[in-house]
Amino acid sequence: MTTPVLEARGLTKRYGRVVAIDGSDLSLYPGEILAVIGDNGAGKSSLIKALSGALIPDSGSIFLDGNQVHFRTPMDARTAGIETVYQTLALAPGLDIADNLFLGREERRSGTLGSMFRMLDRRHMRDEAKRHMSDLGVATLQNIGQAVESLSGGQRQAVAVARSAAFGSKVVILDEPTAALGVKEGNRVLQLIRDVRDRGLPVILISHNMPHVFEVADRIHIQRLGKRATVITPASHSMSEAVAIMTGAAQPPPQPVAP
Repeated sequence: MTTPVLEARGLTKRYGRVVAIDGSDLSLYPGEILAVIGDNGAGKSSLIKALSGALIPDSGSIFLDGNQVHFRTPMDARTAGIETVYQTLALAPGLDIADNLFLGREERRSGTLGSMFRMLDRRHMRDEAKRHMSDLGVATLQNIGQAVESLSGGQRQAVAVARSAAFGSKVVILDEPTAALGVKEGNRVLQLIRDVRDRGLPVILISHNMPHVFEVADRIHIQRLGKRATVITPASHSMSEAVAIMTGAAQPPPQPVAP
């Protein structure tokens, strides 16, 4: 059986009497888009924060390529190859596209200029940024040096996704990437997600948009009451059936669907 790229077993997180995640499991396999859906308060955000190092669970285990890992900070997860794009995108509007792609990972020039004077290698960063954007088929950005604040919502999302794909060596996690976008830009971001998957990076997609979930997901993880209710596929269940399981109106299948 295929080993999951990223796996959570029995994750639990409590805040006093409030249980955010209650023994939750998750399995992400190579080459797939796994959508995570759930009602408000189901524990989706807490689960993803635990997987990305932004939250330390009280108990449970996280495995990367079959090896147990312990993330204490988001940087720990990033170093391990897990990149997360939150709804806020975490972009610096006043900086250009290249600077945003390398934000926190700036490259210095070689030799004394870099080691002593700490000068950045802007030409190389811009060339690399242009290549990463081109690899994802983002042809609408002609000037890699333009400020992010001048971009549309879909273009900003493309920059954030390109950054995650450029530096994520294991997993890319996307939190509501189409939430504030129109139909055309939303569809473009969905294609970006497919492009990331096709480049070999498995993707976790958190979304409330059921048509988008059913359009791009290979499997759908349904989170309910702080734990995994089940895993289905767009082929095995309809949108209405998924919503019924998510809200408790219908019983989930006895066994989660594996790839």
